[in-house]
Amino acid sequence: MRHLISPLDFTVEELDKLFDLANDIERSPAKYAHAAEGKILATCFYEPSTRTRLSFESAMLRLGGQVLGFSDAASSSASKGESVSDTIRIISSYSDICAMRHPKEGAPMVASEKSEIPVINAGDGGHQHPTQTLTDLLTIRSMKGRLDNITIGLCGDLKFGRTVHSLIHALVRYENVKFIFISPEELRIPEYIIEMLKAENIPYEEVVRLDNVLPNLDLLYMTRVQRERFFNEEDYIRLKDFYVLDKAKMELANQDMLVLHPLPRVNEISVEVDQDPRAVYFKQAQYGVYVRMALILTLLNLV
Repeated sequence: MRHLISPLDFTVEELDKLFDLANDIERSPAKYAHAAEGKILATCFYEPSTRTRLSFESAMLRLGGQVLGFSDAASSSASKGESVSDTIRIISSYSDICAMRHPKEGAPMVASEKSEIPVINAGDGGHQHPTQTLTDLLTIRSMKGRLDNITIGLCGDLKFGRTVHSLIHALVRYENVKFIFISPEELRIPEYIIEMLKAENIPYEEVVRLDNVLPNLDLLYMTRVQRERFFNEEDYIRLKDFYVLDKAKMELANQDMLVLHPLPRVNEISVEVDQDPRAVYFKQAQYGVYVRMALILTLLNLV
């Protein structure tokens, strides 16, 4: 039995197979419409989510399976003090696979150690978000044709953004990837990631201004400033609109640069950018369903 707790739980070769499967699902969805018939996915979300929870549910339903679960901690026995370890033991009796989101870092890992069924980390605090990373990698591979030889700019909340941390850890395994970190001083990338890049001799830059680096990018990964990660409202208000990608800034970028965003968007990408063919964040959300379908099939040994 396998779990997905970190994006590094799959080798590069296993990821290639997973992405090939996801692309086949995209091309021939009818072929997989009954692949998970009789199987049940439990979505255990201790923290609010729209995209991740619904994309997991959509993925399972499109495979012919069924879904049960809860959408926040208040509607689960966690509100009575039940531990994650006890909850997963119970959930293991009710379902075949579990997707878990939790505000505490490491909670899905704890669950996986006690679980009788595969556990998928659907986001734990500011730590990891591996299925978003799989979505990002599939989007880049499908639309760029490669995951190596790229310069990627990551912009916005690089301190608390678990999607950013996960994506960096995944991309360092590919050849000739350069990172440009674009953030205000207060939201800089954590030092442990910088130390990892230095140890691996992976090129990176840290900058404050987005305009200056746009012409150098193959990919721009925008993120929102996350209100829920701040300790005081004043800091959030001061930083929330630090970066706004608009039509004028897009004119500085290469014609084949892609703009990704894990969503939800607040103000950091102007709606006028949505019409630009380089803006692929809604397509990215669609790829999230395909890759989660492929992941469910893989962890349940249905392919």
